Amino acid sequence: MSHKLLVLLAAIVLLAGVASAQDSFEMTIMHTNDVHGHHEPQRNGDGGAARQATVVQQIRAEVDNHLLLDAGDRFTGTLFHVQHRGQDSVEIMNALDYDAVALGNHEFNEGSDGLANFITGLNFPSLSANIDFSEDPYLAGLVEPSVILEVGGESIGIIGLTTPETVVLNRPSDDLVFSDDLVGITQAQVDTLSAEGINKIILLTHLGYAPDVELAQAVSGVDIVVGGHTNTFLSNTYSGALGGYPTVLESASGEPILVVQANTRTLYLGRLDVEFDADGLLTDWDGDAILLSRYISPEPAISDLIAGLAEPIAELRAQPVGESAVDLTGTSPRLCRIEECLLGNLISDAMLEETGVDIVIQNGGGIRADIAAGQVSLGDVLNVLPFGNLISTFDLSGADVIVALENGVSRVEVDENNNPVVDGAAGRFPQVAGMRYVFDATREAGSRIVSVEVMQDGEFVPIEPDAMYSVASNDYMRGGGDAYSVLETNAVNAYDAGRPLDQVVADYIAANSPIHVELDGRIAHQAAE
Repeated sequence: MSHKLLVLLAAIVLLAGVASAQDSFEMTIMHTNDVHGHHEPQRNGDGGAARQATVVQQIRAEVDNHLLLDAGDRFTGTLFHVQHRGQDSVEIMNALDYDAVALGNHEFNEGSDGLANFITGLNFPSLSANIDFSEDPYLAGLVEPSVILEVGGESIGIIGLTTPETVVLNRPSDDLVFSDDLVGITQAQVDTLSAEGINKIILLTHLGYAPDVELAQAVSGVDIVVGGHTNTFLSNTYSGALGGYPTVLESASGEPILVVQANTRTLYLGRLDVEFDADGLLTDWDGDAILLSRYISPEPAISDLIAGLAEPIAELRAQPVGESAVDLTGTSPRLCRIEECLLGNLISDAMLEETGVDIVIQNGGGIRADIAAGQVSLGDVLNVLPFGNLISTFDLSGADVIVALENGVSRVEVDENNNPVVDGAAGRFPQVAGMRYVFDATREAGSRIVSVEVMQDGEFVPIEPDAMYSVASNDYMRGGGDAYSVLETNAVNAYDAGRPLDQVVADYIAANSPIHVELDGRIAHQAAE
């Protein structure tokens, strides 16, 4: 073979390599979800927005093409939200230069006007394709179903989705219409984007890991699902992960689709590195959850921003209300959602003493943080109960009490040994006082309550379906929240403007300090043999 021919072949190979490189596109997606106002480090020093900023800056310096996305639930969970009502996240997310956020169910806690203040403060789009905002006077025109972002000269389509369960979890405005046709809505959005020539599409969802997996396999044209809502931890490195990062699936058209989620409370930052070919098909991927370790230096500007946001709540945090002789636990892990927990007993006992009713039912999902043994501050109580709920009192038949309990245990799942598991557990799980019950989560939902007994004259007796009982709950549940529709429709003599629940619990701790809370068997799981 002549020298000239070898040179020509080498040139062809070189040009083919250049063309191939030009045809491919690499991008890094950084993502968070379910932050819930946790901007500061956790108790062991890991996590926090300032360390997130450090890692985000490092990744942006390392790669040319990048996105920073959030999958919702910035609201509710710490005193930052109690004080700033979402504007804390506005300042922090703008400072970190996020590219898009999907609306989570908790974003609707502040009403449409509060959510509008959040959205209008952001420097980037808020997304949700399965909510009709057109009749809401505050939100109409503020939320897009999808957005096209330019990254490194390529157009990336991002579609937002919000859990349809928001209507029972958070009681949004009646002017908002939520659709549960997630497959149809998603495919319609994908088809619209594809018609505009967009061949790289991300779903940014607040649906939960299992719905994400189901949806990913039911649609065509989506490449990546960045999710939230279930606080799911995926990792190739750290113990305790539900599975590897990313979850690799096959779409309805047989193409690879990746699903990711990054735990909760700004403890991890998800990083997904992907490569597309010229047709927008995924050809390679890698990544993992990055622990925002206490050994990472916080970004100074974000640290200063958070310190400024913390100033007005410092006094609130420090105000002592009493002491606890034990660690008041139940949220890390979220045991209050599957079994009797110390915090559930404390809160329901405080409600029982406040109201003098026969029965108390408190949803485990309304309990949001643990309290360490020792001095208990008002800030600690507000971290546990951040929603500003009022106590509701009403009368309910024994049969309807059982219906309420059936709803409460309907989402509990079990492992191979028939023991309830925390992962995926729902917030509707009922913590109680003045009664005790046994349930079997291996049974079909709706038929899981084995027995219910009510305290009468100092002893427990079987509940009578036809008898009427006085009941206390919180106004969220009484209004049908967490699917407790029976409390909304069948309650008699309801009064929904009782004292704030956090104040009642704080007063109970003050009056009974040091608090000695124990598990006393008021909730038991008994699987049939």
